[in-house]
Amino acid sequence: MKKISYERIYKSQEYLSPLGEIHHRALFGGYTLAVNEAVFAMVSDGELYLRACEQSAQYCVKQSSSFLTLLKRGRPVLLNYYRVDDGLWQDRERLLQLSSFALEAARQERSLRHQRRRLKDLPNLTFQIEVLLCEAGVTSETMLRALGAEECWLKIRARNKNLGIRVLFALAGAIEGTHEAALPTVRRRELTEWFNALPVLPGNHSDR
Repeated sequence: MKKISYERIYKSQEYLSPLGEIHHRALFGGYTLAVNEAVFAMVSDGELYLRACEQSAQYCVKQSSSFLTLLKRGRPVLLNYYRVDDGLWQDRERLLQLSSFALEAARQERSLRHQRRRLKDLPNLTFQIEVLLCEAGVTSETMLRALGAEECWLKIRARNKNLGIRVLFALAGAIEGTHEAALPTVRRRELTEWFNALPVLPGNHSDR
């Protein structure tokens, strides 16, 4: 069955090549197909399934399309992917059109999910740091990146005079998308020099 699925993957990559470079990855006994990490199709038991979306709804109803069911932890899970039947395989233009609809829907959902990501979901940022940032007016990843680690740290420090350098490293790592311990040496030195050059506030007990 694995061989049949790989044959279907290769055929899908050939037929749908105008969409871009299609990568596959194993998932729950099947395989996802994605362009730039946007998953728009799946292959299971040698069959291709496209992600259902508003643009493909009429087609699915008209064709009485069957949907993909996979086993997750031993339990059947119905997924929002409809099977590409023989008739659709023979109509390459229609197949490409429906696949493009599926890919666009996947991209839109991925974009929305990224926008909804909370600050605490970024590397190093705990719920407590998220609260501090929100209290300081930094309420989104976009704002965090636009202001930069130093400016965000200053905004938090205005409300918490004992804020230390570890939070500064954590903010910088979150922006870089990495653990604070993995910050590049040059950036870490830059932040340390900036921190040490700050005036000490009265009653400050931060970890200098």
